[in-house]
Amino acid sequence: MRKHTLKRGLASFWWFTLAFLYLPLAVVVLFSFNAANSAASFTGVSFRWYRQLMGNEQILSAFGNSMILAITSSVIALCIGCLIGYGMYRHRYRKLGWLIVLIYLPIVLPDIVFGISEMAFFVQIHRLTGLLQPGLMTMIIAHVTFQIPFVALIVYSRFVGLDPALFEAAKDLYATPFKRVVHFMLPTIKPALISAFFLSFTLSIDDFVISFFTAGPESATLPIYIWGAIKKGVSPEINAIAALMIGAVGIAAIMSLLFSLRRRA
Repeated sequence: MRKHTLKRGLASFWWFTLAFLYLPLAVVVLFSFNAANSAASFTGVSFRWYRQLMGNEQILSAFGNSMILAITSSVIALCIGCLIGYGMYRHRYRKLGWLIVLIYLPIVLPDIVFGISEMAFFVQIHRLTGLLQPGLMTMIIAHVTFQIPFVALIVYSRFVGLDPALFEAAKDLYATPFKRVVHFMLPTIKPALISAFFLSFTLSIDDFVISFFTAGPESATLPIYIWGAIKKGVSPEINAIAALMIGAVGIAAIMSLLFSLRRRA
């Protein structure tokens, strides 16, 4: 009897937690289809706000900046993080505790501290050299710096899961270093690379704080646009933007999870 009661209690707590996490998102998605001009009440279903988004140049520009930022930074972070992850695997038996700390530091640092430090760095570089004026380029660099640790750790975990004898077998078969990379390493860690890319993409498209501190006047992303728009109140148009972002991030997160599960299999 007690076991049955405990099981029902845990199940109820589980559903309550899911509702607490996802009901606000469901409300945003629901009100994005609101036919009314205000988000205060729901009067009917309409796609007018999604159609209106297609004609808003500011939103389209912010969307384009978000996609350029997310894709470019994710590709760069994937290349650099892959090399770091492999280096961590090759030298895993050495005393590299300081390197692990440096890898984890961007992950555990508060976003506002990281954003302010990046902004101060770019301002000083621009003052001294005239380069790195706040804009899309500085945002890409800032995003790459906090994406690299995630990629490196995912790639490192994949290499650790491999049998070391596979590397020796490739050498015994007289495979050159280039052939070992192309025909053995890359196909083996491909699920980890894809998973790391989608995770980086999700982190970038979702970021506001670091983007806000490193953006320029013409490089606003969707999160920055939403932050500026909600000062006037939450409208159905803002709900529509948020719903699209929820869908994009959700798809990227699911694909990252699927490839991560495939990597473990």
